[in-house]
Amino acid sequence: MPLMTSWVASANDADHPFPLNNLPYGVFSIGDGEPRCGVAIGDSILDITEAEAQGLIQLTDTPLFDVPFWNELMEEGPAVWAALRERLIALLSEGAEERDKVEPLLVERADAEMHMPFAVSEYTDFYAGRHHATNVGTMFRGAENALPPNWLHIPIGYNGRASSVVVSGTDVRRPWGQLKGPNDDRPRWAPCARFDIELEMGAIVGTPSDGPITVQEADDNIFGYVLLNDWSARDIQAWEYQPLGPFQAKATATTISPWIVTKAALEPFRTDTPEREVELLDHLKDCGPMLYDIDLAVTLAPEGKGESTIARTNYNEMYYSAAQQLAHHATAGGPMNTGDLLGSGTISGATKESRGSLLELSWGGKEPITLETGEERSFVEDGDTLTLKGAARGDGYAIGFGDCVGRVLPALDDPFAR
Repeated sequence: MPLMTSWVASANDADHPFPLNNLPYGVFSIGDGEPRCGVAIGDSILDITEAEAQGLIQLTDTPLFDVPFWNELMEEGPAVWAALRERLIALLSEGAEERDKVEPLLVERADAEMHMPFAVSEYTDFYAGRHHATNVGTMFRGAENALPPNWLHIPIGYNGRASSVVVSGTDVRRPWGQLKGPNDDRPRWAPCARFDIELEMGAIVGTPSDGPITVQEADDNIFGYVLLNDWSARDIQAWEYQPLGPFQAKATATTISPWIVTKAALEPFRTDTPEREVELLDHLKDCGPMLYDIDLAVTLAPEGKGESTIARTNYNEMYYSAAQQLAHHATAGGPMNTGDLLGSGTISGATKESRGSLLELSWGGKEPITLETGEERSFVEDGDTLTLKGAARGDGYAIGFGDCVGRVLPALDDPFAR
């Protein structure tokens, strides 16, 4: 599909992340104004809340955008999602008849503060990237036992905290926790010393379900995608994770990009999951291309200094798609709700430069990486800003997500000191 041209001139730049082909959904405010729903188009945001109030958008008998989140639309399902996209394209395309009514509803994106684009119902994080799982397993269990016995059969995951999912630009505080090193006789209470990031994609459930669903039904139920950084306290995790997996190590924060890129915008970029040496059971088998060709990168900027790109990879490196993850999640009968967020798991490639976490990039701290500033990093230091970037590249256009940014603040003074 080639670039779709818009009367919003900035949207027609081949490298702009928000062309008419994209139309991602977010929540913004201007100055002291209340947060409201908006759609990114070029350097502008179309105020969807006001467009609905003025009758330019009318999808149902009751308002969908009088609240500062997109869950009301998400609940309506694929037919209404498609109707909104069709209407937006009609309003914003070059030569649109209603341009004079729409143009006053545009605001400058540079002037906007972004908020959480949807209300997170539940959050589940998966461990579904093979290179990442192999790297981590090799570090801790040796190459022969890198993958757990179940890994090639099911997408492994754990239930995380919806309450600590935050939007890009939110500072992240270094956590305290119980730590126990190899030379410690007993655990100690201290700030995390091995704080890390995980480069992931997040899939957002739109249509709810109650009971098992097929992979195709799961794909149909997904509303859109965001970039996702699952901050990880590796030293806390090393002490706590056996036998039940991550707990406090993953509870500090999960940062998402501010714009929901819809599944419809990503359709031209579908690609297959990798070949498998172990056949999946029928309920998890692919029913067509379920991954997406999305270039991803991570940058790190020490406080007051420029950023260095520390990793580049692609979403097509995943072993399990979001649809397979969602289908597996629903097999036990648990309801999946509108606003459920599924983290893909760390996305790493086959080369060192494509590893999606500092744990892998520094090989557990044994091989520090060197930044363009000349400084070294094994894990994230106080004041560092980590940025996740992502875009799918089409014929003369890009589909971007908006950066996923978080700056690490020092740990609080000991909250339990007496």
